[in-house]
Amino acid sequence: MAVITFTSDYGLVDHRVASVKGKILSLNEDVKIIDISHQIQAYNLLQTAYIVRNSYSFFPKGTVHIISVDSFFTKDRKCILYQNDGHYFIAADNGLLSLIFYDIKPEAVYEITLNNRFDDEVSFTSTDIFAPVAVHLHNGGLPEVIGRKFKTPRQLSFPRPVYNESEKMIIGEIMYIDNFGNVVSNISRKFFEKNNIALENFIIKFRNLALSKIYNQYTDFVNDWKNEHEYHGKSAAIFNDAGLLELTIYKGNEHNGAKTLFGLQVGENIYVEFQ
Repeated sequence: MAVITFTSDYGLVDHRVASVKGKILSLNEDVKIIDISHQIQAYNLLQTAYIVRNSYSFFPKGTVHIISVDSFFTKDRKCILYQNDGHYFIAADNGLLSLIFYDIKPEAVYEITLNNRFDDEVSFTSTDIFAPVAVHLHNGGLPEVIGRKFKTPRQLSFPRPVYNESEKMIIGEIMYIDNFGNVVSNISRKFFEKNNIALENFIIKFRNLALSKIYNQYTDFVNDWKNEHEYHGKSAAIFNDAGLLELTIYKGNEHNGAKTLFGLQVGENIYVEFQ
């Protein structure tokens, strides 16, 4: 059974999340609503894209995803619907959906026209537009009823790694920092494979630090589980569950993880130099 997911930068203190859920349930009290996250940093589209991209595919086909990030209403900005990979994605036309699907062409894109009559007033985008559209789709309604095909949604550039073959170096960028303080780059395992780069004889450089091995997963870092406590606080590089190169401190957290101990921020460069 399809569900409606809800992602926002509203936080959990104010009334906004409850208002949206209440609106959905008032339209169909049998809808199952699943929160993805409401702790997105205000207006942070890249963070939103990483979270939604790596979670949506675990939901059933036909799921409708409301993404209320940087979603304030203005007549000068459209609200749009992406149909992709058997799912629906509702958001403001702020470039967010192009970040989520930077490497996948959407099956269809619609401009939501539910609110474009002259006398329509929108006080809160998520309750007045997103929620009715989501329930309509959840109930099996066609997207053409609430929108029209749209060919020019806003596009944003997703940061891509580059491989400088002459210098034998990958230049990447930190794109996300998770709740454990782990630092996620935009360098993927697929990028190594695509460029026929062997995963050996290299040094990962960031700030004034360096690592020379990438583990396949977090637990591979521990060689002796009887003395697992001795690994606490040690640094490592891994390919995370999204297949991206990640810098981590074993058993670290937001206060003493890689972000804090390495002093790294989103947008900083990370280098992989080959010997």
